[in-house]
Amino acid sequence: MENKVAIIENNIVTNIIIADQEFVNNYNGTAVILNDNLASIGWEYNPSTSTFTKNQNEIIEDARVWRDAEIKATDFIVPLTDFPNHAAWITYRQTLRDWTTTEDFPNTKPTAPAEL
Repeated sequence: MENKVAIIENNIVTNIIIADQEFVNNYNGTAVILNDNLASIGWEYNPSTSTFTKNQNEIIEDARVWRDAEIKATDFIVPLTDFPNHAAWITYRQTLRDWTTTEDFPNTKPTAPAEL
């Protein structure tokens, strides 16, 4: 049976291939069948717990993508000065833009104003 297999070098996923158990058993290095584990190239592998985690660069990139989507989703509010809680939304948008330079980035996302 073929499986998704993570090839690990220096505890980092360097490739994901389709291979069988025999390949994994005979591979000259670290190869891990992924089963239900999610992993991508670049993720860190902890051999003592057999777990995968995103590396800090991917966490930062995901946070930036989320931030950019939040700004885009609220673009329509800017010209609508009578939009409910307009000032709070404008402040939120500025907070999103500044977020990447704060100590909270990327761990604590800014909170949108309550919708009315």
